[in-house]
Amino acid sequence: MKRMRVVVVAGLLTLGLVGPLSTRLVAQGEQERFEAHPSTQAPSVRVTLETLERWESELSNWGRWGPDDQRGTLNFITPEKTREAALLVEDGVTVSLGHFVTEEDAIDSQTFAPTEHWMTSVDPNTGQPRAALDAMSFSLHDGQLAHMDALCHYATQRDGEAIIFNGYPQNLNSDGCSGNLSVEDMGPGYVTRGILVDIPLLRGVAWLEPSTPIYVSDLQEWEAFAGVTIRSGDVLLVRGGRWARRVAEGPWLYGRGGAGLHASVLPWLKERGVSLLVSDAVNDVQPSGVEGINRPVHTMTQVFIGLPLVDNGYLEDVAREAARRERWEFMVSWQITSVPNGTASPFNALATF
Repeated sequence: MKRMRVVVVAGLLTLGLVGPLSTRLVAQGEQERFEAHPSTQAPSVRVTLETLERWESELSNWGRWGPDDQRGTLNFITPEKTREAALLVEDGVTVSLGHFVTEEDAIDSQTFAPTEHWMTSVDPNTGQPRAALDAMSFSLHDGQLAHMDALCHYATQRDGEAIIFNGYPQNLNSDGCSGNLSVEDMGPGYVTRGILVDIPLLRGVAWLEPSTPIYVSDLQEWEAFAGVTIRSGDVLLVRGGRWARRVAEGPWLYGRGGAGLHASVLPWLKERGVSLLVSDAVNDVQPSGVEGINRPVHTMTQVFIGLPLVDNGYLEDVAREAARRERWEFMVSWQITSVPNGTASPFNALATF
């Protein structure tokens, strides 16, 4: 029998396997060492725990949409915003932003639970399927699954209690996030304007190397290059090229060494009114370059700004179609899978040009 262990990741309670898979992850992890990018310590961008503590109040959206709010910055997606987004459809070409789990035995797969797929109606004598009926089991935070974190996913500690967005208690138990801010509380789905920020394209490379930070200056440079301005209610999709690098060089521990946003972008995200933040990795540059905290972007966006994040989005197809048209704005639509007390939902979104 496989033994299970409890893993706590910034307030997320999950079950992970103890066995050959976890042993392999540790063994390979010992061979991969990543250092914070030196530029993260430059005075103009350096962020400390003291900075983050100050931002907890300065960037907070607690109470902005009322004491009972469950949706955070998704409230920026108004009916007017949705109608405006529909006007962006010119060609009717649609690509997926999702990436699904696989049963691949890889360093970036099955990190929190095994991925299994089986036929449910099998002849006991022959072992052959009797009907086309099957089932699956996988982690909602799998390293290959594009998923939207619920706002209960990360918490802060107040007087010994785990507190999530809008001041709710986290209420983690064996059923998940029991009480508030699980994915079933975040609405049925949304349609809004999407903006792709393709930093590898801007730099003339296929992908950003692990641990490359993305700063406000990069986002502003992209706006000038693409002729777009990121506005309230937009979905911001930031491509670092994780999937392109994986195809070329194989999987790696991208959650320890990956390109992503530096914590200094947090005030800018709040100011612009981004409704949803999508990355092809874990959003945070890894290592973060902020001593004492591994994923400050995750923590601050989810707990204080109320900005949901999508990890592991597949941005290769949308990058290709956007570059072909030289148009990096489009309509984005997605449905939230209403997992009871769920800490995440698979993100099978569409971009339509």
